[in-house]
Amino acid sequence: MRSIRAAAVGAVTMSLALAATACGGGSSTGGGSDDSPKTLTYWASNQGASIEVDKKVLQPELDKFQKQTGIKVKLEVVPWSDLLNRILTATTSGQGPDVLNIGNTWSASLQATGALLPWDAKNFGKIGGKDRFVDSALGSTGAEGKDPAAVPLYSMAYALYYNKKIFADAGISQPPATWDELIADGKKISAKGRSVLGAEGGNVSENIHHTFVFAKQHGGDFFTADGKPDFTNDKVVAGVKQYVDLMAKDKAIPTGDAEYAQNQSVSDFAKGKQAMLLWQSASANLKSQGMSDSDYGIAPVPVQSGTPGTGAQVNSMVAGINLAVFKNTKNLDGATKFVKFMTSDDEQKILNTAYSSIPPVKAAQEDAAFNTPANSVLKNTLATSAAALPQVAAESQFETTVGTAVKNLFADAAAGRAITTDSVKAELEKAQQQMPAA
Repeated sequence: MRSIRAAAVGAVTMSLALAATACGGGSSTGGGSDDSPKTLTYWASNQGASIEVDKKVLQPELDKFQKQTGIKVKLEVVPWSDLLNRILTATTSGQGPDVLNIGNTWSASLQATGALLPWDAKNFGKIGGKDRFVDSALGSTGAEGKDPAAVPLYSMAYALYYNKKIFADAGISQPPATWDELIADGKKISAKGRSVLGAEGGNVSENIHHTFVFAKQHGGDFFTADGKPDFTNDKVVAGVKQYVDLMAKDKAIPTGDAEYAQNQSVSDFAKGKQAMLLWQSASANLKSQGMSDSDYGIAPVPVQSGTPGTGAQVNSMVAGINLAVFKNTKNLDGATKFVKFMTSDDEQKILNTAYSSIPPVKAAQEDAAFNTPANSVLKNTLATSAAALPQVAAESQFETTVGTAVKNLFADAAAGRAITTDSVKAELEKAQQQMPAA
């Protein structure tokens, strides 16, 4: 999910009831009207280093759309810290935008509210067909067996970014491929007085993204096959503990990072304060903060052993942004045209280049512009070793409760309190108790 800026989703307790009760802004079978054919409102997620950067990227494209169609698009770029709550409020009030960006991990939760236009074969046909999009991106558009709740817009994957000079000074010739190698390299880096690995310990969504991967690498899942929370199974507990132990035991993550929640770890890396960073499609963000492409390398996120792949070799969640339409839009035809425009081959190249993300549209992804070494790592990860977060109705609650549990564990680690299997299990048990009844 999320943008180049991490999604720091706050407590969204109201969402516990939404999945079961909200009817959103339209009927369960209908889809808006065309009462206001010349205007659209668009909530964009904050993809760049700032909201102003996003406006500079997006406004020329919206002007282009208006010139082509005569439809004016009113843009609002919404910070990630506010976006989910804004959307949830809109689903209950019926007072939302016509088109909006959503984190792809929220797709099933927002789908369950009934507020979003389903993308059935007919609607996909209006934008060129479902087969234009890569399978990994389509896998994070809603619950299995249902028509997608949104259309892929930007695709991202996690990678390991490493500072070439810090590595050279520590006598390290190549990036670590396993967590044991990362810890061993970290000792060499620490001996040179540098921080090893950045993290956003106070950011609940970042915590979810990483602990999901660690759990997968231990063969665990946070939900059972029938969608019930299973946060305290041994494999999940082991994965969460290994992630927090990067601070608590291995001393790779600085204790100060327990409070990071607003991309401070990215800034630390860009300023040369730390050797490594686990991040989604970070190149544009790093460049905006003055870091040259030649200063860092990009490698796959480490695994337990061997090389990245499926199953226990997963090394990223399928990250990205989807484009959704509110059912109660007053310009259904215009909203559909806008989705078609934003997912066209040309616009996909422009927008994903600006955000250093990967186009989820096949033709655009194959363009030479996305064959750089950095993009090759991200594309290969998405194609071969990334897994979608659980597409269940309670996904947003899962992010909040488990992400907060991991935040609490990082706080304990920073304070010097012992992180044990029992303490991890206790936090995860509290998180599971906060989940809605199945």
